[in-house]
Amino acid sequence: MPDTREDRELNKKEERLLARKAELDALEQEIRAREKELKAKDARRKQIILRLPESLWQDIAKWADDDFRSINSQIEYLLTKSVREHKKK
Repeated sequence: MPDTREDRELNKKEERLLARKAELDALEQEIRAREKELKAKDARRKQIILRLPESLWQDIAKWADDDFRSINSQIEYLLTKSVREHKKK
């Protein structure tokens, strides 16, 4: 029995959906690979306990908020900047 027009249209839709699913699966694999890389990169970071006076903590928190950073990122930024300046001497 020959395919009807409706059958052919359904087959085309199915092919498009399967192609789109393959694209989405590939994107998902890429995202998972990137997440794995980021986790590995974060795992290489050293963690420290840092005790600060409350007033300094509040000043850094305000500055971080002004720069749209987390407090942790702000402290890392300040330390990195300080080390770069020290190396220039």
